[in-house]
Amino acid sequence: MGLSVENSVTESHSRSHKIFLVSNYLLLGAASSCIFLTLSLRLFPSLFGFFFILLHVIAIGGAVSGCSVAISGSNKWYLSHMVTMVLTSIFEGSVSVLIWTRTQDFLGYLKSYVREEDGVLILKLAGGLCVVVFCLEWVVLGLAFVLRYYAFVEGHGVGNGGSLKQRNGKVADEDLKNWPWPFQV
Repeated sequence: MGLSVENSVTESHSRSHKIFLVSNYLLLGAASSCIFLTLSLRLFPSLFGFFFILLHVIAIGGAVSGCSVAISGSNKWYLSHMVTMVLTSIFEGSVSVLIWTRTQDFLGYLKSYVREEDGVLILKLAGGLCVVVFCLEWVVLGLAFVLRYYAFVEGHGVGNGGSLKQRNGKVADEDLKNWPWPFQV
């Protein structure tokens, strides 16, 4: 009769999972767009340009791996995904601040071959996308945590600790029979 708690939890889990996937797709699009904007600056001989592109490649790899790691997978892969995404988002944020505050100097470090005014415009567009990637990475991190928590509570065997459903209930009563009598209450 009426709505059950189980149905609302499953519906909220499904909604969170859909938002998580859409956020990952948006993150993929923003990071790949930022790569293409960076490549349009023609900066292959630059070491800073290589690291700038590598930062976005790592963000794309984190978004792709995050789709499967957040719900299922071992704790090691989940931990490495979370650490990679946190570090990538910190670097994305710092690069975006650097682009917006010191555009001319940053363009000089990139050793671009395009005209300076065109390079400034392209770099400011890339900086805006870096801000979008920074925000999306934190949204993805929060949703990955929520999805992992839902999987843990629902008992899908995430991690080595089992789930709350496996630790509670009548199984605990059977385990107490093997304990010494002072502990059998």
